Amino acid sequence: MSVLEATEVVKTFQEGSESVSVLKGATLTLRRGEIVALEGPSGSGKTTFLTILGCMLTPTSGRVAIEGREVDYARPEWLPMFRRSSIGFVFQQFNLFPALTAAENVEYALNLKGIRGRGAKAEAARVLEAVGLSDRARFLPGDLSGGQKQRVAIARALAGSAPIILADEPTANLDSQVGTQVLDLFRDLAKREDQALLIVTHDPKVRDVADRVAHIRDGVILN
Repeated sequence: MSVLEATEVVKTFQEGSESVSVLKGATLTLRRGEIVALEGPSGSGKTTFLTILGCMLTPTSGRVAIEGREVDYARPEWLPMFRRSSIGFVFQQFNLFPALTAAENVEYALNLKGIRGRGAKAEAARVLEAVGLSDRARFLPGDLSGGQKQRVAIARALAGSAPIILADEPTANLDSQVGTQVLDLFRDLAKREDQALLIVTHDPKVRDVADRVAHIRDGVILN
């Protein structure tokens, strides 16, 4: 069963008097436990598509459904909680709070999902152990290497067991060796947690961990 279905997604931006179509009917499905790499040249619509799937941008037309429930873009006040409970994000810039420890960064994400107190601390400890950072839980991001920061970002995305993980160029700021290690870890954890993982990337190493590779060209996905 598909955990995410995007059907004929169109996104058009208005630039002055002109309309620019970035997505022109993009269609993609994800199943639990499946890892999909989405490749395409710059300007092909990858990030726009990912942002729509993450409920952070409204499509011009088309349909997005998560666990069989259609995303209601017409109710913007409804989207943040739906996004927090259903989707985990991993970004190339890590997006960690510099004044919070690794554990506190994960706990903060859990707090936004309504998980607080001992429950948040226990879940943060669990996912940090899963990414091999139990001994760095009290470290600030400034005291962590690039690979360790990305592991914290992965732990934060996995925390709370959202069914879908969306990753935007997660190895872009890592060297080749560390990038490979992070991807292998990412695959193992996504499979273990039975979460669907979509990785937008230019990195050919992602193909080695993906179950399927989709290509986007001129706003259309070619599976």
